[in-house]
Amino acid sequence: MTLPNAGNTIVRATDWTPAERPGELLRAMVDDPAGYRTLLSKVPPGPLGEMHAHDTIEQIYVIDGDFYDDEASYGPGDFVLRMPGTQHRAGSRNGCTMLLVYAPLVAR
Repeated sequence: MTLPNAGNTIVRATDWTPAERPGELLRAMVDDPAGYRTLLSKVPPGPLGEMHAHDTIEQIYVIDGDFYDDEASYGPGDFVLRMPGTQHRAGSRNGCTMLLVYAPLVAR
């Protein structure tokens, strides 16, 4: 992965910001205009919105708590990869912390 104007990035443990969804906190680590994003998400219990899709690959790694989508429930250590355009809705029964990585699909 090549990021334009890439340099050293430091994200402190206290660098959480409120998300659009009430109660959700985000800690952005990479947010590149080309579509590369890496962030931590602290999610409260409940649904995480309506059916939607992303225009990038979405990778989810559950750090703690629980997470669910239309296909299954996931716990600590579970990994989910969704291809661009995959319709889904998600939520958490008890709250969770997840590592989220978004990247554009690159043609080979």
